[in-house]
Amino acid sequence: MKSHLEKIMDFITQQNIAVTGVSSRQPDAANHIFNKFRTGNYNVFAVNPGAAEVENVKSFPNISAIGRKIDGVVIASPPSSAQSIVEECLRMGIRRIWFHSSVNQGSLDFDAADFAEKNGIEVIRTGCPLMYIKPVDFPHKCIKWILNLSGKVPKK
Repeated sequence: MKSHLEKIMDFITQQNIAVTGVSSRQPDAANHIFNKFRTGNYNVFAVNPGAAEVENVKSFPNISAIGRKIDGVVIASPPSSAQSIVEECLRMGIRRIWFHSSVNQGSLDFDAADFAEKNGIEVIRTGCPLMYIKPVDFPHKCIKWILNLSGKVPKK
């Protein structure tokens, strides 16, 4: 079984990433994550069932609509949508999911995460990709330090 850090390093070395919850109205965590992957030269896809376009690019109503192999999904949408996203990932053969969170529960739905793991999907239950994709900005270095100190993100 991989450690928390090994799961993260595996996730961020993938190329085709979908980010759910990217907003067309106001930038939020999902938008920042989407843009970090985009500027990091990943093939990143925004998923928002209520928007045709976000961050000046096409948005997809679900992961299946992307029409490409997806290596990992960052769930940064409300926890109430997590189960259906996990089920879609399972149907599509996606083996990596990261539930975005920082100082709160964020997008994590415990039942959905358990379901994913029971079905062979590698799950990251806490933290934010912005804490790990280089270059890491100062605020995310601080958040990572605080979360590590508080025990909310495993050190390994």
